[in-house]
Amino acid sequence: MKTKLILIPVLAALAAAAHAQVTVSDAWVRGTVAQQKTTGLFFKITSRQGGKLVAVASPVARSVELHEMSMKNDVMSMRDISSLELPPGKTVSLEPNGAHVMLVDIVHPLSAGDVVPATLTIEDAKGKRETVQLKAKVEALGAPHKMPGMSTGM
Repeated sequence: MKTKLILIPVLAALAAAAHAQVTVSDAWVRGTVAQQKTTGLFFKITSRQGGKLVAVASPVARSVELHEMSMKNDVMSMRDISSLELPPGKTVSLEPNGAHVMLVDIVHPLSAGDVVPATLTIEDAKGKRETVQLKAKVEALGAPHKMPGMSTGM
């Protein structure tokens, strides 16, 4: 009887891990100052089977956009992108000066230690969409990124 009781949670954990197609780690948000209306959300994302990140939403911002930074003729520019490719099994880092998420028209200042919830929408190769919930810790404005964020999986 004890073996069955132990086996059930182990099998449930293995099934959940096998089902986790997308994992997110090191999620963080850059803190803001009063009157600041935008900030960045950064994290690492891995899709076991590949796909693309097609949308992000958060209750702390009226609009959320995927962006990428690029250097051309010694000028750094930022542009909105419609999706971000997630190669199978490879970790993609969303970070300052690269691909990242912009939280636009934030509803209140974000202070170090706050937690920002967000919903990621991932589309697989067949067009099926699934969501991943994450919680990102806010780091102080100007602080180098050291704090590991909260992680989640799908």
